[in-house]
Amino acid sequence: MSAAISESLPRRSYTLALLTLMSAVAFMDRQILAVLIQPVKLEFGLSDLQIGLVTGLGFALTFGLLGVPLGRLADRHERRSLVAWCRGAGGLLAALGGLSTGFWSLMFTRAGSAVSDAGGSPASMSMLADLYPPEQRSRAMSVFSTGGSVGALMALVLGSWLAEHYGWRTTVVVGGCGALLLALLLRWSVREPLRAMAAHAAQASAGAPRQGAVAAVWAQPVTRWLIVGAACALLAGYSFGAWNTALLVRRHGLSLQHAGWISGAAALLSVLGSLAAGSLTDRLARRDLRWQLGVPVLGLGLALPCALAYLLLPAGAVVPAAVLVVAFAFFMPWWVAPTYAALSLVVPAQRRATASAMVLLSGAIVGNGVGPIFTGWLSDLIHLRTGGDGLRYALAVVVCMLLPAMLAFGHALRAYPAAHRAALPPAPH
Repeated sequence: MSAAISESLPRRSYTLALLTLMSAVAFMDRQILAVLIQPVKLEFGLSDLQIGLVTGLGFALTFGLLGVPLGRLADRHERRSLVAWCRGAGGLLAALGGLSTGFWSLMFTRAGSAVSDAGGSPASMSMLADLYPPEQRSRAMSVFSTGGSVGALMALVLGSWLAEHYGWRTTVVVGGCGALLLALLLRWSVREPLRAMAAHAAQASAGAPRQGAVAAVWAQPVTRWLIVGAACALLAGYSFGAWNTALLVRRHGLSLQHAGWISGAAALLSVLGSLAAGSLTDRLARRDLRWQLGVPVLGLGLALPCALAYLLLPAGAVVPAAVLVVAFAFFMPWWVAPTYAALSLVVPAQRRATASAMVLLSGAIVGNGVGPIFTGWLSDLIHLRTGGDGLRYALAVVVCMLLPAMLAFGHALRAYPAAHRAALPPAPH
């Protein structure tokens, strides 16, 4: 019996809602510095490059060290407790960021808070794959993936309000404490799901050559191209998210709170875009399997021109800027839920968390690690060479990484139907 049948619909829905809320709070803790860039930069006298290091490299280093090992741990042991411990520890370290005295202490706490996503996200997606059947999985993953957008919305709206009234330190502490409380709630109110398709997975593993889980995931063309595509998409997405509030303030002359409202509206549209992509994918994939990864290609193809048009607007064009930002935010997350659902459909159950961790790791290193740092460095370089606003041109360069992302998802799309058929359990005799 599958775990999806063994759990009631209300309990499945509660688990999905709680995991999504925990993801949202964790993402809020991660993105809060995107809202607080200006006050933090002024207090500590940081350059754009240093801001990029704090928002990107620290997180990437921790995720790089812990992401895959914690994913393997989730594939072998109880995932509920792992999620609770990782989310709680990440929240505690995020809260300690409010006590920072300078660049290095701030970077240390930001780096440590990455344990929340390094262990919490892969284990959460593995749990959801065992709670929902294949025909509902993209929709469930789309709900979970809204955690990032909801977290960004919380960071932009709640974070900007708290920062305006209580300062950036209190804002950081509030977010971290919220993660701690949710970790306790998960530990005592959610059951560990049964691992679905265990028998089929064991049978498949017995007949396959023995190799490490990471090597096995990378050897599969679909998963390999999905990892590459996710890295490129996250490079563009994280860079845009980390710097867009600062761009609205610098180029269009908005206050921190008004910039937060525009970016908050974009985050709300991102939630709707994630949900729309999940429902659209489940519906279209029933007709043609290739739509499972065709939807990501379509979404990125629509997001790219919106971003470029926004970045090339003249200064002070607030209304067109707001329209293009929310349009970009609606289409940008179309790749997320279908990608993780596709992973769960082609990767054996005992490697799902590892596969998810590898995708997240590529995003952490390339997206979180390289993206904000490269954007900050390029912004500083353009400003020094031209004396003008380098940030929008730096972001324009970075969002063009959506082109190789589309190519990678296109390669995965071509290999997906055969991989999906190979992963199906044998028909009963």
